[in-house]
Amino acid sequence: MTSIQKCGVIGVGFVGATSAFTLATSGLFSEVVLVDMNRKKAEGEAADINHGISFAKPCFVRAGDYGDLAECGLVVIAAGANQKPGETRIELLGRNRVIMSSIIEHLMAVNQSAVLLIVSNPVDVLTYMAQKMSGLPTGRVIGSGTVLDTARLKYLVGQHLNVDSRNVHAFIIGEHGDSELAVWSSANISGVDLADYCRITGKDDSFGAMQRIYENVRDAAYSIIEGKGATYYGIGMAVRRIAEAIVRDEHSVLPVSSMISGHYGVDGICLGLPAVVGRNGAESVLDIPLSQDELFQLQSSAQKMKELIDELGD
Repeated sequence: MTSIQKCGVIGVGFVGATSAFTLATSGLFSEVVLVDMNRKKAEGEAADINHGISFAKPCFVRAGDYGDLAECGLVVIAAGANQKPGETRIELLGRNRVIMSSIIEHLMAVNQSAVLLIVSNPVDVLTYMAQKMSGLPTGRVIGSGTVLDTARLKYLVGQHLNVDSRNVHAFIIGEHGDSELAVWSSANISGVDLADYCRITGKDDSFGAMQRIYENVRDAAYSIIEGKGATYYGIGMAVRRIAEAIVRDEHSVLPVSSMISGHYGVDGICLGLPAVVGRNGAESVLDIPLSQDELFQLQSSAQKMKELIDELGD
């Protein structure tokens, strides 16, 4: 029997190790199991986190193998090849597809009850593959989607408006990548329409200003990778937020990636869209209002994902 207080992390590179740290120190779990092809690396990461756990809530972090994931209610998959400078997320697919297939085969042999959270890139396509490979109910296989992109948007809008980013309510949706889009039409600051807020406070809400913010969000990973080689703190915190919604059965609305069936005229692929997230993963996908231009952009993003999947023969 699985326990929602036990979590597994497969792959302890930069993203996996940082996610393990945020999960172990979150107070959500009693145990976090780290699985990696490099057992010594997993053991080292577990020891490093354990040495500071007295500063947080009790949690035992240990290295293990797939058999040790049998009781985990949540399994985070962060294994995969690293994104190289100048490399798109889509270009990662060929290298990460084989890795995902092996992971799902070994995981399903010991645990078919957990919620799977895919973090490896390109996350939307790999979430689709993980769902198809596992045969699990669609809601129980989710990707980190555009949760981090949305956080980046909130941060940058908050900086632009000199307001707490937690009071910024807006979404990035679609592919976690180059074709993602910002939903400006429903963006608001604590219920005040973004355009009205800008008018009241004298802030610039021109197309150019909003476009620059969107482009900075879209290109954030490339910029960070150019500067430090990889992104991991932001996604580690995003993983913790998604895990919190699942463990606490919050029914929080988060733009995770999940199988889309008929929403916005899109069907049979995984994309980041606002979904109600609780104990069973993505429990429902929400059709938030979109402008005609936003709908066109979303469907274009979906078409790119669809063409790639069709090309792969999946």
